[in-house]
Amino acid sequence: MTAAFQAQSAAYLKAIEAYLDAQFRRKAPWGVLYESMRYSLLAGGKRMRPMLSLAFCALHGGRWENALPLGCAVEMVHTYSLIHDDLPCMDDDDLRRGKPTNHKVYGETMAVLAGDGLQAEAFGLIAAAPALSDRQKIRAVQVLSDACGANGMVAGQVLDMARHESREQLLLLHSLKTGAMIAGAAKMGCIAADADEQAVQCAETYAQKLGLAFQVYDDVLDVVGSEAELGKPIGSDREEGKFTFVDLLGVDGALDYAARCTAEAKDALAGQGDTAFLLELADQLLQRKN
Repeated sequence: MTAAFQAQSAAYLKAIEAYLDAQFRRKAPWGVLYESMRYSLLAGGKRMRPMLSLAFCALHGGRWENALPLGCAVEMVHTYSLIHDDLPCMDDDDLRRGKPTNHKVYGETMAVLAGDGLQAEAFGLIAAAPALSDRQKIRAVQVLSDACGANGMVAGQVLDMARHESREQLLLLHSLKTGAMIAGAAKMGCIAADADEQAVQCAETYAQKLGLAFQVYDDVLDVVGSEAELGKPIGSDREEGKFTFVDLLGVDGALDYAARCTAEAKDALAGQGDTAFLLELADQLLQRKN
């Protein structure tokens, strides 16, 4: 990891954590809802999605701070999806990021409501973004709703609940469940910088390939990773009967495929300016332990 990447990612992460920590702090009779929302929202994680928003805003000449409401809106939606994904009616997981899942702490009803609240409040962040024009806000709402809705992440979750045993089905599943939100985050950064449509398309290509590499490597970690580092049980995909890229390609084949997807993501940024941070981010995701 280069010193420049380390310094920039630390600056991004500090700003993201501070922004998220400022949310849902007011006193209310329904304060337990806020506690439940904050429990999962502040539970850590790589913050890859908001980092992408900030990095693409900076890449295209914007002040990356202007993208914080958009990137953190994506992170709120991502967090809601994890809360719901862990529920007994979905994956029925007990651990997330090394901590008991939301419903294990607050109960299933409150976990559902916490997810609902995070999704709705995410769009409120976009509406209130101080540095963006109304046109930019409308575009950002459209991007996020497309990424997380019935033709995006939610569609991917539906496919994830069904049996799939072909390469084409697996690619479609992860392009929706994982790739759509990662691509949405990258596009948010372009919107915050008021970049042109070509820049948005390059960001989407990079992010979709990055998301695929991320998912393939995640499948590998579920087989060869450490439970302590992952923060959740190893082998959960196999226990749940899920067909993964490791089933399709084997561990070595999956690692090779993840590396090819990463190279294609990096190629998508050719001619886009100072892309050093985004290029290194792609490489770092293939070296992570969780």
